Amino acid sequence: MDYQDINAKTIDRWIEEGWEWGIPISHEVYLSALRGEWKVLLTPTKPVPKSWFGELKGKKLLGLASGGGQQMPIFTALGAVCTVLDYSDKQLESERLVAERENYQIEIVKADMTKPLPFADESFDIIFHPVSNCYVREVEPIWRECFRVLKKGGVLLSGLDNGMNFLFGEDETRVVNSLPFDPIANPEQRRQLEADDCGMQFSHTLEEQLGGQLRAGFTLTDLYEDTNGEGFLHEMNIPCFVATRAVKGVGE
Repeated sequence: MDYQDINAKTIDRWIEEGWEWGIPISHEVYLSALRGEWKVLLTPTKPVPKSWFGELKGKKLLGLASGGGQQMPIFTALGAVCTVLDYSDKQLESERLVAERENYQIEIVKADMTKPLPFADESFDIIFHPVSNCYVREVEPIWRECFRVLKKGGVLLSGLDNGMNFLFGEDETRVVNSLPFDPIANPEQRRQLEADDCGMQFSHTLEEQLGGQLRAGFTLTDLYEDTNGEGFLHEMNIPCFVATRAVKGVGE
């Protein structure tokens, strides 16, 4: 089975078990967004600065690996024209549930972001891409596709892991792995993931994550770091994630 098929099935099972990133927003949260009271996450705890978005009304926004009915409903309430792409049936079911409940339109696309994106060049004004690259082996092709489907001046907002979580054991107090963490190349690392029901996950360097965006043609305009939100590393205030704002230059 392809590792992405393993991940899609794993995430579907997590959602059935109550995974926090698969619980759609409530009607009350949607109504608050309609009133202009809202926040969204790219990483576990820190809300994305609203200044990163600019005016959303009328903007074409792609939620890349962003299913679950958590962010797209809010962007729709703010006036964006939204498309969501995910490979998890359960995450996309949540998008349909909220769209039907709140009576709005959204384009829902089941696809694998490691493949060429099923959109024409310069289709979107904004791409919203929460932490999900840890489930793919190669991230640089994703950045190139994001660059292709964004309009000139378009904005890429991404949540990224920095590799820290892959170093530690379950109690997060002892280093047990070397990097890179690659369960395809390293059978012992794959056994760790299988024992912990973690799907297939991969570490990535900042050279891949940030440098990859730059090599794709983006200009990095801002970033912030974030913790896991729980556990020993969080208690020690050790950042394990970074959120980035990058722009496709108008001169490209």
